[in-house]
Amino acid sequence: MHLLHGCLALIALLGLAALLSEDRRAISPRVVVAGVALQAALAVLLLKIPAASSAMAFLAQGVGALDRATEAGTSFVFGYVGGGTLPFELNGKGSPLSLAFRVFPMILVVCALASLLFHWGLLQRVVAGMAFVLRRTIGVGGALGTGAAVNVFVGMVEAPILVRPYLANMHRGEIFCLMSVGMAGIAGTVMAIYGHILQPILPDAFAHVLTAALISAPAAIAVAALMIPFPAKAEPEKPLVLADPPRNALEAISRGTSDGIVILANVLASIIVLLALVALVNAGLGALPDVLGEKLSLQRLFSLGFWPFAWLIGIETADLATAAKLLGEKTVLNEFVAFLDLARETSLSPRSRLILTYALCGFANFGSLGIMVGGLSVMAPERKHDIIAMSFRALVAGTLASLMGGALIGALT
Repeated sequence: MHLLHGCLALIALLGLAALLSEDRRAISPRVVVAGVALQAALAVLLLKIPAASSAMAFLAQGVGALDRATEAGTSFVFGYVGGGTLPFELNGKGSPLSLAFRVFPMILVVCALASLLFHWGLLQRVVAGMAFVLRRTIGVGGALGTGAAVNVFVGMVEAPILVRPYLANMHRGEIFCLMSVGMAGIAGTVMAIYGHILQPILPDAFAHVLTAALISAPAAIAVAALMIPFPAKAEPEKPLVLADPPRNALEAISRGTSDGIVILANVLASIIVLLALVALVNAGLGALPDVLGEKLSLQRLFSLGFWPFAWLIGIETADLATAAKLLGEKTVLNEFVAFLDLARETSLSPRSRLILTYALCGFANFGSLGIMVGGLSVMAPERKHDIIAMSFRALVAGTLASLMGGALIGALT
């Protein structure tokens, strides 16, 4: 019964994406079918074969090394707010994690590293290799495939940085696909945090978080290919040559760092403004009369809309209200808040808790929308209009992809 319900949920979620399509006649069935098939295959592989999960955990350690390398710089410059030793004891109510001084500076490091790898010609080889594999299987181009694959381990801004020189010439649908994958996934830097939060109430929490992040990428590709179709790649992409390449490795690092400063500034500014606007809307809604004894807010309105989706992905009837509330919080606030509340919900059944872990595991929220728009607009200023125009659709696509992950895990348990 669970398998049938899960399959119907996947069909319904894909059907909704098709209804929201800009051009149904341009949809490539190959990309959609291959994306869903890859999602299902990866889920079975990672959940049923421990060696595969261990291999992915080993790859994730590379991101941990990058995070620690960034922390070496931020802790020296910013002290304890950048990851250095705290000069005081925490009282259990706060967190030493500062996004501006600890998390987002990785953008600078990735920018410098990507520029250096491109100067050495290594990044082009990675894109070409990814292009060959994905063109033959899914029909996805190398730049898009590389960005989507790397997104499993780094954030929605850091991943596109690695294919930044290719963004200007990418098909509009491919840029949307890259945005959707970013909305559906989470950064490797927060996987350990979310696994730690869920460990007391979910066995093998880190493995599930890692699996959820991985299977979200092909699901997002399938959903994006339905909403804003892009042509399947049949021919190799032309080699990319920069008009004014850096003359040496030091200049490549310097250019990458300078570009990263602009991207970082736009990311911080965008997230501040967008979250401020959400707070203003909530303040306006809060001034209205209470409804059923509670004040109105964006997260409460979104929670009402998530009731049917919570049932669709297999949440048990007794847990629907809680699940819808958590899905609404994740969309309006962020997945960090939703995971904290999930860890406190002791009344949920183990199956509903597992499904929600996958459905909540994604960056599709308003704050992340500001991060993505701010970052991509600087990376590809000539595509800024397209990026802004497709941003809210990318949030929808990322949400649908995360829900597909929840539906799939519900079908397999």
